[in-house]
Amino acid sequence: MQEAYETLLLDRPQEYLLQVTINRPDRRNAMNTQVGRDLLDLFTSLLLDPADHRAVILTGAGEQAFCAGGDLKERDGMTDETWRLQHAIFEQAVYNVIDCPVPVIAAVNGSAFGGGCEIALAADFIYASSNAKFAVPEITLGIIPGCGGTQNLPRAAGSRRAKEILFTGSPFTAQEGLEWGIVNKVVEQAELLPETLKVAARMAGNGPLALRQAKRSVNLGMGTDLNTALGIEVEAYNRLVPTEDRREGVLAFNEKRKARFKGR
Repeated sequence: MQEAYETLLLDRPQEYLLQVTINRPDRRNAMNTQVGRDLLDLFTSLLLDPADHRAVILTGAGEQAFCAGGDLKERDGMTDETWRLQHAIFEQAVYNVIDCPVPVIAAVNGSAFGGGCEIALAADFIYASSNAKFAVPEITLGIIPGCGGTQNLPRAAGSRRAKEILFTGSPFTAQEGLEWGIVNKVVEQAELLPETLKVAARMAGNGPLALRQAKRSVNLGMGTDLNTALGIEVEAYNRLVPTEDRREGVLAFNEKRKARFKGR
């Protein structure tokens, strides 16, 4: 992982937490090719070695936009081949957000349209400011979401609601997203990052190996039948039995103190 990126700001607000900010506020944090490359590099690094990171907060710079989607000014006049090559970068970046071993929380601080909405949906869950709006308007441009939107949206909101959103391209509010199961929590703008940081810190205080196995179990299990999913769960559980963290958790409980997990 690089310590500095052209289009991303990295911050470590406290131990074990990584905050990633898409930093193109003058373009409403729209995804140009460099944003895709930067996200791809960052989340590939986390996929290969999360090091001591236990949770990631993903947000956008400013108060107006989380990410406005693909930068259509950059795409104006692109050849079909260049478009496909750029999109391959976007695809893999978002897939690596989904596959990130540690939990990813999207703190949606404004508009999350198109690819921005897909990035938010790729996170494990979403906290949103009350002024946030979401949309997957690709169908109004003659295309469809291509970074997981047609798959993650129905998994969050159900197929009928997702079809309505996808087929119309109409935006929806943070409150509607909350009611439909897309958003986990809505707070005022000023409270978004403090609230997200609070839940991320709580998660980071738990066993890091257990966090990774819980995420893996849910993600793999959702794509299969119940019996197979239960087998995935038991395998994940058994991986934790011989760990130092498991022994430390039980010892800390009996000694009435906070566990000191080391990820071993």
